Amino acid sequence: MVARSSARSSARLSPDAASSIELLERVRSGDAYALETLCARYLPRLTRWAHGRLPPWARGAIDTQDLAQDALIQVVGRLGSFEPRHDAAFQAYVRQTLHNRLCDEVRRARRRPAPELLDSAVPGGEPSPLEQAIGSEALERYEAALNRLRPADREAIIVRFEMGMSNAEVAEALGKPSEAAAHMAVSRALVQLAREMSRASGATTSRTRRTSSGERPARRATRRSQRR
Repeated sequence: MVARSSARSSARLSPDAASSIELLERVRSGDAYALETLCARYLPRLTRWAHGRLPPWARGAIDTQDLAQDALIQVVGRLGSFEPRHDAAFQAYVRQTLHNRLCDEVRRARRRPAPELLDSAVPGGEPSPLEQAIGSEALERYEAALNRLRPADREAIIVRFEMGMSNAEVAEALGKPSEAAAHMAVSRALVQLAREMSRASGATTSRTRRTSSGERPARRATRRSQRR
């Protein structure tokens, strides 16, 4: 009898049992199993994303999983005023809430008294894992280019590469009919991201050249003035 009850509970808790939108409806009606399933589905993804975004020196006594869980619970508490039409909309909303929490943690870490920080943990000294992976300058271009993408393309990049989802998980998160469709969506998003980053890099190079060419006449004029 206990085994059957346990089996039924496991089936109800399976992350693949229902779409996130269906789970949200069940959570609104007070279904505790649906809430556990929703957390089991999103918490690992959000934790991976937060870990890549939060610098080690800003973590303090709270870890990224706690932050992700707090953000998820906060969003669940607002379900009465938020009705996502698909999984990607819900995930983007949770991620934005988590992003706000990460910003709060970074601000708090910068306000901590200096003696509490080791020399190697001074704010601004050690970058986040994402920044370590691609470099601070590239990260700035990546962030700017990501923000210029269509929401669907931006979400595809984030869920595949920042959250580390498989193509099957991407298909579910983005509402795609198959893994192949999800792979195609990510590929198209990557092309757009590369174009935006290349465009930004070209604009920076052009500004640098204009600045350099403008400095040469200025230096020549200064030298002529000094000779007089």
